[in-house]
Formats: sequence, structure tokens, C-alpha cells
Amino acid sequence: MAPDIETECANPQLLAWVKEWLDLARERNSKGITTYKNAYESLRACPLVFQHPAQLQQLKGFGPKLCERLTENLKRHCQQNGIPMPEHPQASRAAVDSQDGALKKRKKTQPKPYVPTFRSGAYALILGLSTLPEDASRGMAKTDLIQVSQPHCDSSLTVPSDPTKFYTAWSSMKTLIQKELVYESGRPLRRYALSDEGWDVAKRIKETRQWHLENEDNGAGYHKPPGIPNEPGPAPTLPRCSLSPEPQEPQRRVSPCRNVVAEGPVVSGHDSLPDFSPIRLPPGSFSVHLVLDVREVRAKTDRDYMQEELAKQDVKPIMRSLEVGDVQWIAKCHDPDLLSKHGAEGDEVALDWIVERKRLDDLIGSIKDGRFHEQKFRLNRSGARKVVYIIEEISMDPASHQRYEEAVQSAIASTQVVNGYFVKRTAKMDETIKYLARLTRMLKRDYESRTLNVIPTNVLTAQNYLPLINHVRERDTSAGYYISYSAFASLASKSEMMTLRDVFLKMLMTTRGVTGERALEIQKRWKTPYEFVKAFEACGPGEPGRKRKRELVTGELNYLVGRKKINKVLSQRIAEVWGDV
Repeated sequence: MAPDIETECANPQLLAWVKEWLDLARERNSKGITTYKNAYESLRACPLVFQHPAQLQQLKGFGPKLCERLTENLKRHCQQNGIPMPEHPQASRAAVDSQDGALKKRKKTQPKPYVPTFRSGAYALILGLSTLPEDASRGMAKTDLIQVSQPHCDSSLTVPSDPTKFYTAWSSMKTLIQKELVYESGRPLRRYALSDEGWDVAKRIKETRQWHLENEDNGAGYHKPPGIPNEPGPAPTLPRCSLSPEPQEPQRRVSPCRNVVAEGPVVSGHDSLPDFSPIRLPPGSFSVHLVLDVREVRAKTDRDYMQEELAKQDVKPIMRSLEVGDVQWIAKCHDPDLLSKHGAEGDEVALDWIVERKRLDDLIGSIKDGRFHEQKFRLNRSGARKVVYIIEEISMDPASHQRYEEAVQSAIASTQVVNGYFVKRTAKMDETIKYLARLTRMLKRDYESRTLNVIPTNVLTAQNYLPLINHVRERDTSAGYYISYSAFASLASKSEMMTLRDVFLKMLMTTRGVTGERALEIQKRWKTPYEFVKAFEACGPGEPGRKRKRELVTGELNYLVGRKKINKVLSQRIAEVWGDV
């Protein structure tokens, strides 16, 4: 399995390739282990974003050959995904140096103010966003923006003009964001608004002759050109979510998608949870699919092995980069507009099964560097009810295996007993593939015969997600409640939904010995990093103060027992970081 790549790295794709080569070198016990390890560590720690692999030579462990290998990988990646290959830094410098000297003396011309092409995607999106007041405090959700922008665009913002391509006119949004004409905010549903420069462009558009002619010809309306698909009509009325035996209230329509913020009101009890009407997906309206993380590879030269072998088992996986876990299952709607009509987004629903696959050597590595506890912590926060840990046995050095055998057994027992996850041990990758194929067939039979209740994204926040989904599952055990895949991916993301609480927990867990459970207990006592630091400062100066700092955490949390207990040694270690002892 490809280990979990830390999203704090500024260059995650390059880091993933280096890690892949490092794993292969370890598996073969080759001489390149040290080189790849140095390269991996220096790239992971570097905060700079590199546009081209050739720029990596300034880092430790990166020579010309390694940079060339990364360049070839990047070329293939760009070709497969239809994106332009970044220009080599020396090529752009040479082009500048080769210019005629007269060009350098030429008077610089003022760049022409940007105005997007008439009735292009960018043109339509800017006009759509200009319907908001300039002083609006919130942006516009994608579904609402498409609705007001589509009349100004000759291409569809939702359906590719070429059936063989995936791009729609909505792709222009990326250009607008890069030009800093539009800024986005909010997770998992993004909201869009014009920047000051964007408002200037909108005003320039409305000063053009073409815009005036279009609006004069059409009056207050606009005739849609042929070939543009009809926009979704009014959503049907949905029954109110009833979590008690009381009579249901009159039916009402689900409101349009709204922004889901990373921060939200603290959930103090069931009464503070939002009310909602579920989006009901009846049997026959969707199909179940396996989603496989793109980093699940057998080796560098055999990247598609799992994908191809699953296909031989009549399971064609969807390949994408997963935010949590290595395998997941989704329900894909036959009607791509069904969810968007009722307050969600996309056409996929995240089901509550996730698989984390680990080779034995990677399990040992994750135990040593702390990733094992961090991954389980994130799996728990994902809200998935069924988590399967697949551990693949591989041939290892007998001495290494014996040295860590006790730690492995302890980790497996903790995963089963403390976390309640199912652990499946397989002899090799082929056995794992067969197990995933059997599991997929079982889940298809199970889910495709039932009705799925989808929680509208507009009621979700990072604060209420887990309390809300656990509450509805407890109160209505006969029905399943789920969220859209897009919402799930953002809520499970390491970085997109980071709250101050999440950052504090991650900071605490960087200290050796502070597990997720212990970090949670510390955060319950001291809500923020500021409060924690102030507690150490209040211990006073001198040797008496230093002694109080060393014993602060263990003394304040002396009621903890078992795995959560913090002893004096760990308390002193924490004080060295937070209390400057």
C-alpha cells in the first residue's frame, strides 16, 4: 500500500512518487534507500511549491537523475489528465536571454485590461456573480451560480460539449480564481464571490457594445440558444425527517444548497442539532461502485495491477485520490441532477464502508512514526460505521519481524477492541483483491435493494456532522443516513476542514506518547493553544514554577485511567514543548 501522504507537504504529488520509489527500494533492500529517504524527508519538510521537478535540485537528496525521473512521471501525469506540462525553468530563462537587445530597449506597453470572451464561461460566471450586492457578506453556491450564469453562456456549465471530454464551461472558474478575479470560501460546499478586481471586470463587461446589444435585444430576458440542456425544474416536495413517533409535519421543499463552514455553533445537545428533510433515493435510482485510491499500486512499473485485477473479478473501480482510507464505496445516481435539485451536490453518495489497507512493513512504519494512531483518529471522525483494516503479510527480515511482532499484535488488538474495526489478514495482494471483489458484490446486493436517506449539505458544519449523523442513526435504526461524497471528502480532508480544535489536537499529537485519546482529554481541559500556554505561564517562575509546569498535565488530569492516563514522564515531555521548561 502507498502510505498516507501528508497534505501539509507543499508538493504532495511529487512526494507521493518519491515515497513510492522509497518503498520499492526498501522492499528490494537496494542501495538507493538512503538517497530516496533523504529526498523524501527534505521534500516533505519544504514549504515551497515547485512548478517543475528540475527546481528540486536545491534540496538535499535530489540530483539530476532523480529530477529527470520525476519530470517523466509528471509528463505522463499531465498527458493522462489533459493538463499542460509546466515549462522547464532553464527553458524560460534561455528564451529571455536569447531575445534581441532591441527588445529590451522597447518601451513597455501597458497590459490591456482583461475582458473575457463574449458569452464564454468566464464571461457568464462573472455576470452571474455580479448579481450579488458588492457588499454581500456571503458568496454564491455553485448550483445557484450556474442557474443565473447559464443564460449568458453559449456552452453548458454542467454538460461537456464534447462527449469524449470531461470539461464544461464551469472549468473557466479555475482561471478566474487564478487571476484573483473570484475568491472561494466554505467547505464542503464552496461559495464564490467577485474580488475588487472582479467587480472591475464585471463593470467593463457591462460597458461593452456586445453586452448592451444583447440586453437591448432581449429586454429583461434572454432566449437560450439551441443545444443548451434545460436547467433542473422545481424540486419535488420531500417528507420531513421524522426521528420520533410523532405525526409528521406538512411536506416542504428542501432549500437550495448553502455553504457549509469549517467552524459552526458548538453542539450542546440534541436540541441544538439542525432540522432537515432527507433526500430519499429509492431502489433502482442508483448503483453501488467501489472507489480505489490512485496511490494503491503494486510497484512503479505495475501501477494498474489492482485496477486490472478487480476488473477481472467483474468489479470496475472508480479511481481517485481519497481523503481517508484506501477503498470506499459510493452510490452513484442514475439521474446526475437528482441530488442538486434537493440541496446536495454532485451525483454520488458516500456509503458507510471504508477499507484501510496496510502491508506489514508499512504497519510497522506507521506505528513507529505515529501515523497509525493519526489515521485511526481520522477514520473515527469520518463517521463511517464499518471500517475494515486489511493487513497484508509480506516477507520481512526475521530480526525486524521479531523486534516489532509484539507492537504489531498490540496495534491489531487495539484496532479491534478499542476502535471496534474489523481486521482482515491476507497473505498477499491477490487475496486482498478477491476479498474486495466479494465485499463489493455483497454491498451491491445490500444497498441497491434499500432506500438511502441523504442529509442535505446545507445543514452540515464541521461541528455538527458527527453528532447529527450519530443522532439520526440512533433514533431511526431501520433507515440509513448518508451525505454526498463531495461533502464527505471535504469533512474528511486533513486540511480543508481544519478548525482551531483540529489544529490544537494535531499540535499535541506531535509530542511522542500523546495519542489521539490523550490529546482529546487535554483539549477538553484547555480548549485552545493560548489557554494551554497561559496555564503553564501561571505556574510562576523559578524552580518551584518549573516543577509545577512538569506536573501540570498529570495533576490536572489525574482522574484518567487506562490508555488515557498521562504519567509524570509524559507530562514533563509536554511541559518541555508547551511550558518552555
